[in-house]
Amino acid sequence: MKRDRPKLLIAVTGATGMLFVRSFVEELQHLDLVVHGICSSSGRKVMQMELQANPEHLPLISKWFSEDDFTAAPASGSSNYFGMVVLPCTMGTLGAIAGGLSINLIHRAADVMLKERRKLVLAVRETPFNRTHLQNMLKVHDAGAVICPPMPGFYMNPTTLAEAAQTFSWRLADQLGLDIPDRKRWGGQVEC
Repeated sequence: MKRDRPKLLIAVTGATGMLFVRSFVEELQHLDLVVHGICSSSGRKVMQMELQANPEHLPLISKWFSEDDFTAAPASGSSNYFGMVVLPCTMGTLGAIAGGLSINLIHRAADVMLKERRKLVLAVRETPFNRTHLQNMLKVHDAGAVICPPMPGFYMNPTTLAEAAQTFSWRLADQLGLDIPDRKRWGGQVEC
């Protein structure tokens, strides 16, 4: 019997931080996954601005769904994605997910992840946070999502933005239960 490859959904919204999207997708290339994507119209604009690229230029993602296509696979729990990452996640997207709104396919797919008790990771991107942002983060946390702002680790001494983004990509993968080959981990200082 043929084993189905695990399916992951990546949603891209219009917040800054597209270098994290590129880095994460590059790290996923080492794994045996099916990866699909949804990109908002604002996400497309910001990606063009920051990476001079369109979502379709990203490697690995085999299918992109339109944000207004509610008949697409991610709109149903039967599509069987094991998880979803919203990277970067705008505060508007966070608010829609927290409120249970399905204004577009990204919101609906996130709602599906929550109702099916599957992994939903939101890389919220805004600073500073206001009270509404924080309350919305608590709402989605309580509903089962993971809030994982794009905060690179610097203890690995990254020397470029790409290396810093890679450290965050590893953290995202960890939250999804994915083991990235050659991922560096903190070992701490061992005293003799």
